[in-house]
Amino acid sequence: MNFIGKRLEQYTVKRPQEVLLVTIEIDNYEQDKIAIFKGFSSSLMRPTAFDPDVPVLPDEANILSIDRIASPYDPASPRYIQQGITWEAMEALLLEVGL
Repeated sequence: MNFIGKRLEQYTVKRPQEVLLVTIEIDNYEQDKIAIFKGFSSSLMRPTAFDPDVPVLPDEANILSIDRIASPYDPASPRYIQQGITWEAMEALLLEVGL
């Protein structure tokens, strides 16, 4: 089970006015940016599988930072709520919404 990815997706279900932009590192060299909105994840740098059961955010990925952005997300002009959140700080937000 993709526990971290599912928790972040559920957070956006509970807070649909937010988009999470997650910067990760896979295998200590490959970076990716993942947008999570209303319970769905999509890679902004790699192809995303059509099957929602295929995790976009692998559990073994290292989360470098998370940005909270007001929805709707406009890449040309994002409205940041909070930038550069660590995983530890995000866990506190997850607990606030019961995750």
